[in-house]
Amino acid sequence: MAEATPTETPLLFERSTPGQRASDLPPLDVPEASLPDGLVEAHAPTLPEVGPLELVRHYTMLARRSFSVDGNFYPLGSCTMKFNPRINEAAAAMPGFAALHPLQDDATIQGALAILYELRCDLAEIAGLDEVSLQPAAGAHGEYTALRVMRAWFADPNGGNQPQRTVVLAPDTAHGTNPASCTMCGAQVVSVPSSNGLVDLDALRAAVDDRTMAMMITNPNTAGLFDGAIGTIAEILHEAGALLYLDGANMNAIVGVARPGDFGVDAMHFNTHKTFSTPHGCGGPGAGPVAVRDFLAPYLPVPQIVATPAADGGTTYRLDDQRPASIGKVRSFFGQFGVLLRCWTYLRACGPDGLEHVARTAVLNANYLAARLRHRFEMPYFDPDQRRYCAHEFVTVPESVLARGVTLIDIAKRLIDFGIHPPTMHWPVHNCLMIEPTETESLATLDRFIQVLIQIADEVEKDASHVKTAPHDAPVTRVDEVAAARAPVLAASDNA
Repeated sequence: MAEATPTETPLLFERSTPGQRASDLPPLDVPEASLPDGLVEAHAPTLPEVGPLELVRHYTMLARRSFSVDGNFYPLGSCTMKFNPRINEAAAAMPGFAALHPLQDDATIQGALAILYELRCDLAEIAGLDEVSLQPAAGAHGEYTALRVMRAWFADPNGGNQPQRTVVLAPDTAHGTNPASCTMCGAQVVSVPSSNGLVDLDALRAAVDDRTMAMMITNPNTAGLFDGAIGTIAEILHEAGALLYLDGANMNAIVGVARPGDFGVDAMHFNTHKTFSTPHGCGGPGAGPVAVRDFLAPYLPVPQIVATPAADGGTTYRLDDQRPASIGKVRSFFGQFGVLLRCWTYLRACGPDGLEHVARTAVLNANYLAARLRHRFEMPYFDPDQRRYCAHEFVTVPESVLARGVTLIDIAKRLIDFGIHPPTMHWPVHNCLMIEPTETESLATLDRFIQVLIQIADEVEKDASHVKTAPHDAPVTRVDEVAAARAPVLAASDNA
């Protein structure tokens, strides 16, 4: 077979050579037994036959074709695609942690319980709230858990005693998971308009009534703005007997600098991957701890990790299931331990000063990009001349570039040629790019991104067709996305 070019990755079947194998099985050490005739095929399956080196090279080549934070700049707004320090992975892989069984007796996992207890106390301090549950398995799961906790408090005759409060307010810039979580909890969602990217206070006052349970707000929000009226928003809700919930998706912009509890938040969740550098869940294990004020704490899920004085003067940690007002379990056992351990490791590595540095660097990086790009890429919410800055991310609606006949998809596809993952598109407003550099990227990476975007804008002015036909150097060029979704080709052709 002729050697493939970098854009022609052969299938494993095309690498196949009869008689090759990638593994050697040990000699049979049990009596040989025959399978029933009905379970035996007449012919062996047609599988590729390759040696171990060919197999490794094949999957290494495939890995190089994948976009990842380890290999590429990933300015995906709202998603906070930040570097995961390897020390976190090393800690989670330690045998004493990796080999734990969730049904072990408390006395045999004191070290693990101590870490979880310290983590929940640390998160409570960072939130400026009183108690934390580590049980939720993701950010949206944290929303769901906190909403159930608030509903339980309002429904309890010994708590809020206002069961009619089943309406949740959400700004029109809210994450899509917010209304979905409300629906899962049987709550009605009412959208509150925003003005220049911030909550319209008059609209909020008009929307609050005696059926309002809470408002879910992200601050900084999805437009990349910190809403300085958050204290007033909290007052409006509290005066009406409602609560304020913070979607902590963007905590990496304020962690160590501002505490949500101090500006009126009653409950919140953390996305550990976005704030504390744990891996993204990607449909797998994640963590979304929930922090609440003291009056909501009895309703948190069980079990809760608690500490009690030991007879020898030390501390004993245990799982407490005796919480009669609790909403019960929302996750098996006591949370996603491996992810939470990574979070604990990150907090210990950063310390208080390091966490503050995280937030300030995330904000600095975003504002640096926005300031350097704003003269070519229009920005509705960023204007340094009016002292209007962004937080950890910013939105551009590049009208002057799009006016020359290209689309956001064209710009996104051209970025792929430079090894840069496209930003989030068309959200929170139409025809926008939402860009988030995170705090983990270097100045050199940011400068290269600026140069690439300006080059693309120049290319659009000179020859828009070059951008409209991108990517030019990627393994896969333009595809028919409608056909790919409706009639995907899932197998190699006979003459491949």
